[in-house]
Amino acid sequence: MSDANHTAFSPAVFLANAGLGRRIVELEPKETFFCQGDPTDSVFYLQKGRAKVTVVSRNGKEATITLLSSGDFVGEECLAAVAGLRLATATAINNCTALKIKREEMVRVMHDEPAFVDIFLKFLLARSMRTQADLIDQLFNSSEKRLARILLIMAEFGKPGEPETFIPPITQETLADMIGTTRSRVSFFMNRFRKLGFIDYNGRIQVHKSLLNVVLLDQLPEHNSEQPPISTTS
Repeated sequence: MSDANHTAFSPAVFLANAGLGRRIVELEPKETFFCQGDPTDSVFYLQKGRAKVTVVSRNGKEATITLLSSGDFVGEECLAAVAGLRLATATAINNCTALKIKREEMVRVMHDEPAFVDIFLKFLLARSMRTQADLIDQLFNSSEKRLARILLIMAEFGKPGEPETFIPPITQETLADMIGTTRSRVSFFMNRFRKLGFIDYNGRIQVHKSLLNVVLLDQLPEHNSEQPPISTTS
């Protein structure tokens, strides 16, 4: 009987439905999954929507460290041997649906279900590679190229299926925090991308496939115009 139940386990069904130690939560834009300093007592699996992970320094400066989309886990640090406190805040960008899994249930399924472990390890590997790519991007690429990469990530270019060319609402201040520059530079680069036909925006930003050329082929004309013009107001 137990063997039959074990064979019947489906990670997709587990992650789609509420059950023992897990429940479905609905979040509206700007609602938090958890906050920096909260106990690490659960993992969230994002079923639908987009979210961001931010940290706040002691002097109150906030920085966005990663973006999340459907199929991502967040809060996986609760699986550490010693449970502690959250190091970051996870916030919904738009309407989100997520499965909240208690730490004890997450540990159990990781121990009992190899099929689930495979999925979770693939996620962790993908996140590790993304973090490494983010670091390389920050160290070696121009802020203009970093902005192009972030826009492509938000549009989900490179994921299976058709990309979501309209990205979720995001401010230029947030984009500036993510790529380590100023809002005025982001505004300059966004206007430039629009003039070159890489993006459109009128309320929402639409990303075109041609923006891939900036990241993959480094095709930006007039590279010396990367710097925004210096204001000469008296």
